[in-house]
Amino acid sequence: MEYFIGPLKKYAEFSGRARRQEFWMFMLFCFGIQFVLTLLGLETISLLVSLALIVPNLSVGARRLHDTGRSGWWQLLLLIPLIGFIVLIVFWAQDSHSANNYGANPKEGVPA
Repeated sequence: MEYFIGPLKKYAEFSGRARRQEFWMFMLFCFGIQFVLTLLGLETISLLVSLALIVPNLSVGARRLHDTGRSGWWQLLLLIPLIGFIVLIVFWAQDSHSANNYGANPKEGVPA
């Protein structure tokens, strides 16, 4: 649950860096919640949850891009249908870079 609660605690924190695991686990939890709510026929609640999670999704996405050495503004690629999403998936899946303008590598000092 820490992978879901952690980014929610950093609700609108667009500075810093997020590891791949933090980003993808948060996305998995969000997708799972949306899937279950839709499967249960609770589309209205699903829409409200989606709206509530927009800022945390953008925040963790920007911090993940910072971890790869890119600006969070690259998320604007989502406005380009399909191609933008594919490019962002590639960026989000890349490994962390060493210390950069956005801070120290969050992998350093963490046991494997």
